[in-house]
Amino acid sequence: MVDPAAPATDAPFTRLQTLPSWFLGRAGALGHRLVADALAEEELKLGHHAVLCAVAEFEPLAQAELSRTVRIDPKDMVGIINDLQARGLIVRGKDPRDARKNAITLAPEGAELLARLRSRTDAANEELLAPLDPAERQMLLALVARVIDGRTG
Repeated sequence: MVDPAAPATDAPFTRLQTLPSWFLGRAGALGHRLVADALAEEELKLGHHAVLCAVAEFEPLAQAELSRTVRIDPKDMVGIINDLQARGLIVRGKDPRDARKNAITLAPEGAELLARLRSRTDAANEELLAPLDPAERQMLLALVARVIDGRTG
């Protein structure tokens, strides 16, 4: 078994390489790369996928609400929504709760794309967690959730 405190190379051991933030950052970067590679097969980026997933789960969503939900800056959200709308994956229309706002809903093509992406993103996450057995995976996710929840309360 690899010592998690050991550096990834034969380079001298550094304090940086022992910090939890460094390990979590490296794991996050690996996860992002694996999922980004899977999404690239459908010419999507991580932000596109996050928006599609949020819209599928919570639609209709006002554009500002969508930005807050997926934590994407509103200025960046405009470009993502434009991209997805141009591909026919989402529909931008009047918010039924407030006609002054736009609401985003998932187009049938967007739902079909999400269904196709599920196996690809699941495979990417499986690759990320492959070194862990099922109990270790549950423990890792529970511990990371506690770290995150402890900071948001």
